[in-house]
Amino acid sequence: MPTAGSVPATPGAPPAAKPRRGRRSRHEARRAWYLITPALCLLAGIIGYPLVKAVYLSLFSDAIGEEPQFIGLGNYRAALTGELSADFWSAVQVTTLFSVFTLVLEVVIGTAMAFVMHRAFRGRGLVRASVLVPWAIPTALTSVLWRWMLQPDGIVNHLLGKTVLWTGSEWPAKWAIIIADTWKTAPFLALLVLAGLQLIPDELHEAAKVDGAGAWRRFRSITLPLLMPALMVAVLFRLLDVLRIYDLPQILTGGANGTTTLSMLVVQSSVEQTKFGYGSALSTLTFLLIFAVALLFVRFLGTSLLPAEEGKEA
Repeated sequence: MPTAGSVPATPGAPPAAKPRRGRRSRHEARRAWYLITPALCLLAGIIGYPLVKAVYLSLFSDAIGEEPQFIGLGNYRAALTGELSADFWSAVQVTTLFSVFTLVLEVVIGTAMAFVMHRAFRGRGLVRASVLVPWAIPTALTSVLWRWMLQPDGIVNHLLGKTVLWTGSEWPAKWAIIIADTWKTAPFLALLVLAGLQLIPDELHEAAKVDGAGAWRRFRSITLPLLMPALMVAVLFRLLDVLRIYDLPQILTGGANGTTTLSMLVVQSSVEQTKFGYGSALSTLTFLLIFAVALLFVRFLGTSLLPAEEGKEA
């Protein structure tokens, strides 16, 4: 008996074929799981085991020469509210400061560099190659290079015309790290933004010009909305990278003058002070902080890592 809203079958017509989309989707999903299972197993061994091991060690004391004692969340309490909390929260503030300032500078400078590299002019290939040179230099070499340049008799003070102790006081040391990190990684953000710019059809800008839209209106209404997904992915990558920054401040300042980041504090506690339980707790807290920031970024800024579902089987 036909139901409401259904179309009655025509007498003599062949029966309509049943949709096979659900079966095909299940088959494709099963095949996808078969293909990604080896990668998931590899990631579980490389990432999952150290993480589980760190959580396990964080539950024990740091007694040297004795059997470690199970203390539960004692190391976490010491880091968050105990006698060692001042160092932890100071490292959180320093890491947050570096993240905010470097991201703002890199977005502005990297986007401007991407627009310059996107324009058609003679020697564009040479400009693109030159811009990417700082990003290609290893971070250790970048740190040593900037440490030489920021010496009291270095080229930076010579250009400024005055003597600034860049690594000898608190705020100059922080700005030294921010400047060096921005110089190195702004080209990386520019490269991702440039890829997004090349995906924007030129016909949209031509049509906007015909309609009388100026340069600022075209940027605000066409370029920026279409560029936003690539820009947000670039910002997310850089945010996750700068939250775990270690090598550049370690070589440039050694953590002196209030420049100790979370990663530096983890290494100092685990390696230099041999507090493996406390260091494991710090590494776990750092992981949770980075994971929470990435989750909030994806959730509230709309950076979707998975394609939207096109539809469901009726």
